[in-house]
Amino acid sequence: MSAVAAIRLYIDKMIEESGPGMKVLMMDKETTTTVSVVYAQSEMLLKEVYLFERIDVCAGTEAMKHMKCIAFLRPIRENVELLVQELRNPRYGQYYIYFSNTVNRSDIKELAEADDQECIQEVKEFFGDYVALAPHLFSFNLTGCFQGQRWSTAAFERSVQGLVALLLSLRKAPVVRYQCNSEPARRLAEGVSQWMKREAKLFDFRKPEVPPLLLILDRRSDVVTPLLNQWTYQAMVHELLKIQNNRVNLSQVPGLSRDLQDMVLSEDNDEFYSNNMYKNFGEIGSNIKDLMEEFQAKTKSHEKVESIADMKAFVEHYPQFKKIQGTVAKHVTLVGELSRLVGAHSLLEVSEVEQEIVATRDHSDLLKRVRSLIGSSKVRDIDCLRLVILYALHFDKHSSSDLSGLVHLLKNRGISEPLLRMIPAALDFQERKLQPNDKFSADNVRAFTKKV
Repeated sequence: MSAVAAIRLYIDKMIEESGPGMKVLMMDKETTTTVSVVYAQSEMLLKEVYLFERIDVCAGTEAMKHMKCIAFLRPIRENVELLVQELRNPRYGQYYIYFSNTVNRSDIKELAEADDQECIQEVKEFFGDYVALAPHLFSFNLTGCFQGQRWSTAAFERSVQGLVALLLSLRKAPVVRYQCNSEPARRLAEGVSQWMKREAKLFDFRKPEVPPLLLILDRRSDVVTPLLNQWTYQAMVHELLKIQNNRVNLSQVPGLSRDLQDMVLSEDNDEFYSNNMYKNFGEIGSNIKDLMEEFQAKTKSHEKVESIADMKAFVEHYPQFKKIQGTVAKHVTLVGELSRLVGAHSLLEVSEVEQEIVATRDHSDLLKRVRSLIGSSKVRDIDCLRLVILYALHFDKHSSSDLSGLVHLLKNRGISEPLLRMIPAALDFQERKLQPNDKFSADNVRAFTKKV
């Protein structure tokens, strides 16, 4: 069960069904991301896909009747209208149209009426309406999903559509369960269940002995973890450098060569990353050293090219050598930048205080240390803010709480009002009904599992 394999299978089917010949892949903003995360452009070229274009920015390009167009689009109104315009004045000889989710019959009828030249060869639903970041990790790339404590309408609808597409692509008809004391979780579960009932024929899969389970949890049942600095490789890269659709942008880091300013981090094609993404920062340093030694050994072996046999061996192993070279350069650069940021922003000390806030009851000593870090110019504003939020979550009701004093220190530091409003917002977001016990106790975990 792999989200990446499911999306790749859909793309392979699209290309296969269009037959031999030169092809163009037409996408929208979202399906462009869906495809690019799981398929490299070089791989697509090997399958005779020579052009890539966005349906919303391709107007005015010249006609190429000798090419076949594979259109992979979300079934939204804007895309249907753009496709109708394309079919009224077709630039390509044949069109194979694939929607990433269920499409209305009225939209199909509209496309048929616009196809005066009978260019459409296929219209199908391929359920790739999500971004497959890893075999067991997917995203809809949504931000601002809530308005106050409730779903925004657009984010809710997109989440339901994406989850349904994921289930269909994996050929799963699950039992849906949700966290009973969460209204957003209940609404999302009901939305998915209603869609499954409405499209029952699509979900008519062979039923296993033990049915799969779709479990929907509310992030508010653990407010603390997102506020802590992380110390495993993938989490550190995302926290400090940002991973967006499996890419890391280091263009702001001085002194890097151009090919290292935009890196791809994918466990599917990077063995070192796959093996180390969940290792802690200390282990990564040791494993990087081993990788360097392996590379140096291969470099020395390639220095000795004295015979035809040596030349043949060099040519055969050159692609692997270049791949290792690229892997070494990438991860040495990443670990080096992470190390620089850890030292420059006193992240070890910040993390130590974070952990002590979570684990200790000694208020007076912690308050002094939090004040000291807020006063340090090395500590980032975001870390100071998160320390105060953690303090508020833990000591809000403490008799000696000095939350107002810490907020005043943040103001003196120049932190903006919108950011300061995150402190009371975090307390409100936590909602006592989602955290009936002390949110920092182990018993709360056991209590939570009984409510699912």
